[in-house]
Amino acid sequence: MPKKPTLFALACLLAATVPAHAQGYPDKPVKLQVPFAPGGTTDIIARVISEPLGRHLGQSVIVENKSGAGGAIGAAETARATPDGYALGIGTVSTTAANPAINPRVPYNPKADFTPIINMAATPNVIAVHPSFPARDYKGFIEVLKKNPGKYAYATAGTGSIGHLQMELYKGMAGASVTHIPYRGSGPALNDTVAGQVAMIFDNLPSALPFIKDRRLIPIVVAASERLKDLPDVPTFKEVGLAPVNRMAYYGIVGPKGLPKDVVDKVHAAARKSLEDPAVRRRIQDTGSFVVGNTPQEFTQQIAAEFDVYKKVVDTAGLTPD
Repeated sequence: MPKKPTLFALACLLAATVPAHAQGYPDKPVKLQVPFAPGGTTDIIARVISEPLGRHLGQSVIVENKSGAGGAIGAAETARATPDGYALGIGTVSTTAANPAINPRVPYNPKADFTPIINMAATPNVIAVHPSFPARDYKGFIEVLKKNPGKYAYATAGTGSIGHLQMELYKGMAGASVTHIPYRGSGPALNDTVAGQVAMIFDNLPSALPFIKDRRLIPIVVAASERLKDLPDVPTFKEVGLAPVNRMAYYGIVGPKGLPKDVVDKVHAAARKSLEDPAVRRRIQDTGSFVVGNTPQEFTQQIAAEFDVYKKVVDTAGLTPD
């Protein structure tokens, strides 16, 4: 008769069937993919969280930038990654809602191809103009645009970015005609707007705020739940009668689909601990963002809801990626 396996042999067999991720994840550095160029809000938030996140995980978290196609190139790399927790990404409204809503060629399904882990921050958006623009407030701004249809252009982080779709939504509701100039991220878009090569930008507040504080950009209107302490004289879209445009961005951590629950739980717990650190909260809040820190389930629902909103915007306005 064949010998019965010993307890030691059974233990070895069970150990061999336990996924590697459950045996001490992480045991090497973790990549955090930023799907936009350095200098934009996504990059800022990623670099604020990377060091404390790595400290709580017990391994370095290395931020890598891969921009292009409105964030789709970097997001697709995260979606295609091995679901072992070593290749994570920053999920934004642009990459998980706006861009997929407008571009059927985006090589991932935002509702199915990611594992949402945590939404770290909510961020107001702002329309800001170069100081040479002939208006300094919203009333003057819309008057200039209506008197000069097609004369001015606006910069964004790329086609399909949140700035693009929110500005197109704004244009349709306000009856304004402005040309879209897409860039490979907020950083390059801001550089050209600050240099006066583009008249205005629709951007996330954290990346635009330093230029606003230096008076190199003039804020006109913000997408926020209320007026901001840093911009007390700037109205929200709701105040100017355009409540549907009054949507904030989000910045969360996502992994590829099929990410094991124990890995999700560990990254989520490390991110939550990082967001509880007063210094980290202050750095995020100093950008003009609000700390969130929701659950994976809540972030999953948020992504699905935002995609549905922007898909309706695209379909209603007949927008295309080209």
